[in-house]
Amino acid sequence: MVADDDGTGPRAALIGRTDRRGRLLWSLPKGHIEAGETPEDTAVREVAEETGIRGEIVAPLGIIDFWFVADGRRVHKTVHHFLLRATGGELSDEDVEVTEVAWVPLAELSARLAYADERALVERAPGLLADSA
Repeated sequence: MVADDDGTGPRAALIGRTDRRGRLLWSLPKGHIEAGETPEDTAVREVAEETGIRGEIVAPLGIIDFWFVADGRRVHKTVHHFLLRATGGELSDEDVEVTEVAWVPLAELSARLAYADERALVERAPGLLADSA
């Protein structure tokens, strides 16, 4: 999750993806760890690729473990989430996997996020941002 403060209060960049039913589901940026990358490296790269925003790691947010079905087979995924502070770039939905991107005030994240496990993680963000200021 990448956070910023534009002077109106802290906000985070979320990505929206259209599911198979045509619904727009908002989530945190995430992706696969590439060869030679640490989970932290992956977080910085994926946030930039999926949102257009460059950031630096502030703190770990947590790990989410889940299963899903793709092409008729069960897939296990472990996602390491980190809180990043925006350092540059412009919000962009140019990534082919992303339908929309948006800056969302931290106070509204839980209401916007589609997944309960991500909602639980972002509850920690305001305190972590305050501790790192």
